[in-house]
Amino acid sequence: MASNIACPNCNQLVDSNATRCEHCGVDLVIAAILAESLISQAGEPTPDIPMTPEVLVPRLGEYLVERKFISPKQLQQALVDQKKSAKSGKTLLLGQALILRGQLDRETLDKAVTEQILQLQAALKSSNEHLELRVQERTSELQRSLQKLTELNQLKYNFVSNISHELRTPLAHMIGYLDLISTESLGPLTTQQIEAVNVLNKAYDRLQDLIDSLLLFSVASQGELSLHPLPLSLEKMAKSIVIQSQIKAQAREITLELDIPEDLPKIVADSEKLAWVLMQLMDNAIKFNQDGGKVKIIARSSNHSISVTVADTGIGIAEEKLDEVFDAFHQLDSSASRRYGGTGIGLTLAQRIVNAHGSSIDVSSDINQGSRFTFSLPVTHVEGKE
Repeated sequence: MASNIACPNCNQLVDSNATRCEHCGVDLVIAAILAESLISQAGEPTPDIPMTPEVLVPRLGEYLVERKFISPKQLQQALVDQKKSAKSGKTLLLGQALILRGQLDRETLDKAVTEQILQLQAALKSSNEHLELRVQERTSELQRSLQKLTELNQLKYNFVSNISHELRTPLAHMIGYLDLISTESLGPLTTQQIEAVNVLNKAYDRLQDLIDSLLLFSVASQGELSLHPLPLSLEKMAKSIVIQSQIKAQAREITLELDIPEDLPKIVADSEKLAWVLMQLMDNAIKFNQDGGKVKIIARSSNHSISVTVADTGIGIAEEKLDEVFDAFHQLDSSASRRYGGTGIGLTLAQRIVNAHGSSIDVSSDINQGSRFTFSLPVTHVEGKE
């Protein structure tokens, strides 16, 4: 059922099904769009600007001249009228000026405006289609690049995993024969031979640790890192780490210390993997320390969690390099890596293990003063609950 509405231009009542106002002749659809645009931009339409489709069309004068609806001279005259009207504080549109001069009729003006609006719509549609096509093409390119990176990463991790497994077979033969030689099952050894076997055993242990780290890294990188969290004593674990690290520390006269309260509650973590993280942080703290330096494991309880810090008095890390310490297979300084050794995955894997526990390792450092690696773990119970 038809009803009456107010024309956005002259405010006279018109049939809601009509396309043009019978009073002022304005296109009701375009006038409504224009009114909505003005209201959204300024809160309400400006009273002295006529509600006409002409205001939606840029460069109308040039178009009218190109279509030979008016001459260049007539355009200049109408523009002069516009300027005069503006100086008096009134708004006069170009089409109105031409109509007032009798140089253009309303029907021709509406036709020209409609043609330009249709051209603008077609151009906008074409531009949108082109933009959408470019977005689709770019998205496809990014998806292909991401797929390629994923494949390359998978190849890298597969290589690490495969080579690690392959190395274990000859290592098993090596340790077997080392045990036979060490126990003198193959004959008595001289003092020099015993020392040589001890060196070989240490080299074997080092190589075995590296292979275990590579395997664990490969598993973690493929999202297969599983945890078996249980309540455990951080103090007991830290003491064990210190005992295991004493020989390395004593060789360089580095002091190892514990700063852990006796009443520290138990934490919830995977015992084996957390011990690996602490040992890795301890090894780095000793490796990159200064002779006669100090390494300390610190633990503090706060907000139902325990923060763990491994601090050293070593060479430190430059501030601009802090974000790189957890990058896989990345050495901050090639000369330093040759001096200190390492695969470049220890801190990467430590971070992933801590991430799997729902935490993150934070690092702070000062050059020639030392570094601090800190992470938090939950305690076994919340206060007031068992």
